[in-house]
Amino acid sequence: MNIGITGLGRMGAGMARRWLRKGHRVIGHNRTAAVAEEIAADGLEVAYSLEELVAKLPAPRAVWVMLPSGKITDDAVMHLASLMEPGDTIIDSGNTNFNDDMRRAETLKAKGINYIDQGTSGGIWGLELGFCLMVGGEAAAVKPLEQAFVDLAPEDGYLHCGPVGSGHYVKMVHNGVEYGMMQAYAEGFEIMRTRQDFNLDMHKIAAVWNHGSVVRSWLLELAEDAFAEDPDLASLRGYVEDSGEGRWTIQAAIDQDVPAPVITLSLFERFHSRRPESFAAKVLAAMRKGFGGHAVKKVE
Repeated sequence: MNIGITGLGRMGAGMARRWLRKGHRVIGHNRTAAVAEEIAADGLEVAYSLEELVAKLPAPRAVWVMLPSGKITDDAVMHLASLMEPGDTIIDSGNTNFNDDMRRAETLKAKGINYIDQGTSGGIWGLELGFCLMVGGEAAAVKPLEQAFVDLAPEDGYLHCGPVGSGHYVKMVHNGVEYGMMQAYAEGFEIMRTRQDFNLDMHKIAAVWNHGSVVRSWLLELAEDAFAEDPDLASLRGYVEDSGEGRWTIQAAIDQDVPAPVITLSLFERFHSRRPESFAAKVLAAMRKGFGGHAVKKVE
């Protein structure tokens, strides 16, 4: 199959290399050309512009976009649409908001161009293990490209979820669930670490939990690896970003009147991690001192 891709960061590069290993012809574009040129050693055909990318693909064309969500992806999709022809397909494989997918699909439909949203999970391990794919789009657009999806995924790791938007919607909720799982692990390990008289070994606990326990998971395996490398995680700051999907999941829960306290609190804990000192905690301390005469700690 002839495959085009723009955006060859960690995920995009993994996708391109996995397709090449499966025998596909892949034309790749990246804003920093040197990144694409590195993958050329594995068989990638480098395109130095979106115009060149589209020109190198036979019709009907299929171009994957693996870029950060928002304006940069919007601009790339619309630029590609201006170069492509009726019957061609654009696949957004980044972490786009499903509402943006539905808007873009309507715009592209007027031009006769197909639009597919591909929720992609697997991170930097996707090249070797495969990417879990959650795909949204009309069946007539998805079916001709199914081999490309199947070859990206591990066995049973690809699902055509439904119409446009559904793939990124499912991936959004997937990431919300991920937030909650990670927060529960993090809190559990902190509870154990603060029990100092037991002298618990976090690495050994993570390792034993990964063998037969009901809480075993790939996330726990990653925690096990991290504790093996740095038992106290002394080299890390407890600063946690969020890339948007948790917020969108919570907004969807609000819109659909679904209680989601675990996911919501896990997102708020990420906000908490970014504050060197909480003003809210200072307010609490002041009130406790005021009504009960409780001791407070002063800034030194």
